[in-house]
Amino acid sequence: MMAHLHRKPIPVQESVEKVMEHQYKGQKETVSIHECDERILAEDLLATNPVPPFHKSPYDGFALRSEDTQHLSRENPGTFVVNETVGAGHRASRPLKEGEAVRIMTGAEIPEGADCVAMFEICRTSEENGQSYMTLKRKMEHNQNIIEMGSETKEGEVLVEKGSVINPGVKALLATFGYSMVSVYRKPRVGVFATGTELLDVDEPLTPGKIRNSNAHMILAQLERSGAEGAYLGKLDDDFDLCFEAISQSLTDYDLIITTGGVSVGDYDLMPDIYEKLGANVLFNKVAMRPGSVTTVAEQNGQLLYGLSGNPSACYVGFELFVYPMIQSIMGRQRPYHRRITAALGEDFKKPNPFTRFVRGALDFSDGQVMVTPSGMDKSAVVSSLAHTNTLIVLKGGTRGYTKGDQVEAILLEEKNGQYIFQEG
Repeated sequence: MMAHLHRKPIPVQESVEKVMEHQYKGQKETVSIHECDERILAEDLLATNPVPPFHKSPYDGFALRSEDTQHLSRENPGTFVVNETVGAGHRASRPLKEGEAVRIMTGAEIPEGADCVAMFEICRTSEENGQSYMTLKRKMEHNQNIIEMGSETKEGEVLVEKGSVINPGVKALLATFGYSMVSVYRKPRVGVFATGTELLDVDEPLTPGKIRNSNAHMILAQLERSGAEGAYLGKLDDDFDLCFEAISQSLTDYDLIITTGGVSVGDYDLMPDIYEKLGANVLFNKVAMRPGSVTTVAEQNGQLLYGLSGNPSACYVGFELFVYPMIQSIMGRQRPYHRRITAALGEDFKKPNPFTRFVRGALDFSDGQVMVTPSGMDKSAVVSSLAHTNTLIVLKGGTRGYTKGDQVEAILLEEKNGQYIFQEG
């Protein structure tokens, strides 16, 4: 086995770029409209018909010919014969003739021959010898109170571009235009290993020297949030042959492989040797950031293997910076990176920052201002702070600390709309 690789930290921006050099769009699949929620469109959503598909009425009222109203006024009212009523979903039985009007309901199709609608409130109705009449005291213009066919959407128009998330509004459009089956990008399949003889399963009692495996469950939840399908492949003891065999056999079944732990420089940190035996190209093995400086990514035949830190918070941050955008890319997202905003720091953070620091934080609003506040203790091995985290607060390297109210960058972890480029704080 090799000696551990020389570790020279590289900037976060460069690390992300090295990962994303290997981005690709995944395969497409067709799913039922009932199963497409939160999936990513693999084809543009086109209007298959104009909207509305016919001239329709925006009001309850009477459809008539505007030319029959040109001389009407308060002093010179006109009376029209009303032969039928048309409700939404129905059509008039015949074209409108001179001197006639049709009682029409909101959303109903304008009868052939009619070119305007008089609102019910300005009309007076009467009946004589079983015949209905309507009296009008004002002139109507051509197309007055008519929603024209195609005025909202033209047939063939691109309504939603591929790469967009199918939210409730997009789903409404899919239904409107008859997409019972929807073309989406296949969810990436990601295999997850936890390494370390010290790990216990969640249902095992604590024993001296052991800890429960939290990282794998955390990563599976992060994968779910990111839109991928995660598979827990088990925990691996600190045994080289066992680890190598398990990882090498899993490569053909998954788009990405994630291991947690085993990437530091201790005697039992086996991942660097495993990457070497696999013939994988190590993209980087140290990043100028806190937490997660030992985050390692290797590539073998275009497939990425992520070696995330065994410390929970470092593992969490490593996933969001390096795994998340790759998953979004595979799923066809046009904007694969987490969105960033500027916010006010909610409390002092006096710890010096030789490297860029990604502090687990919570976003809130106060007096019209966006605030981000650190969530509990800022140590890479701390788990509790993650429960209240929905942002990563970016504190630039080379600073002596920050004061409450300072403007900082915040990475939004639960915002669906991402951004096109990654920006290091």
